[in-house]
Amino acid sequence: MASFQNGPFIVTGASGQLGRQVIDQLIEAGADPIIAVTRNADKLAEFRDKGVDVRQGDFNAPETLGPAIAGGKRILIISTDDLEPGKRLAAHSNAITAAREAGIDHIVYTSLASPVPESPITFSKDHQNTEKLIEQSGASYTILRNNLYTDLLLMSGPQAIDMGQLFAAAGDGRASYVTRADCARAAAAALMNATGREVLDITGPESIGQADIAALLSDIAGKDIPYVPMPAEDMVQAMIANGLPEFMARVFVSFDQATAEGYLDVASDDLETLTGKSGQSVADFLTENRAVLLRAPQ
Repeated sequence: MASFQNGPFIVTGASGQLGRQVIDQLIEAGADPIIAVTRNADKLAEFRDKGVDVRQGDFNAPETLGPAIAGGKRILIISTDDLEPGKRLAAHSNAITAAREAGIDHIVYTSLASPVPESPITFSKDHQNTEKLIEQSGASYTILRNNLYTDLLLMSGPQAIDMGQLFAAAGDGRASYVTRADCARAAAAALMNATGREVLDITGPESIGQADIAALLSDIAGKDIPYVPMPAEDMVQAMIANGLPEFMARVFVSFDQATAEGYLDVASDDLETLTGKSGQSVADFLTENRAVLLRAPQ
């Protein structure tokens, strides 16, 4: 039996893609007991059948959080997906307050690479302020600054292959893409074993630019797919013209701007140090998902 810190181990946002993968990792490792917190407990019936204590809790309804995390010792706070600045900070503040009142020993939080006020990413400040609240909570903590999900390339890649060009407003900047699966490994490892107070950069093994990604897509598609850099505002307007609301377009393009300005070029070996295994490269991930990339965009 593997040795862990004392549980119960709480996973919030448990019905999301990352939360589900974290719970799978915990179950596989033999961590017990596990508390899964979600807004809709019916979505996690399969985990209840595996012995997970599934509870209803909503960051935006603070009165639900005390009962949801009662008895837990270590908590993973998965950042919410609210994109409007300020909303996720309010939700996170509720979760951190509940953790403090429940006497949680260790908080693990999924943050963002380079969460500084200067970052163009529209909700970067929410992550920065959440980190500050955790640091002030009195609990020990592990802050995981996750880089861009490599998985997002499965959305933009098929379109680039179909159009024969990869458009982005990232200039010559580079990002340290990391897969969601590797982020789940990191979160599970920190929840089970981390101690002290640490801030870690969770990244893939290297930083790459859009021209590199275009070259990888070209190899997979068997045709030349050049990278076409665009001004940020032109990219926003193109997305709006394709039916995306302006608010969402500006959020998406802010990641390109952050890449162009170097905020996501932070390749680190923290993932390997934490889990004992390095992250999957973009090249290997795209090759593994070749069939998805070659599927015509919907």
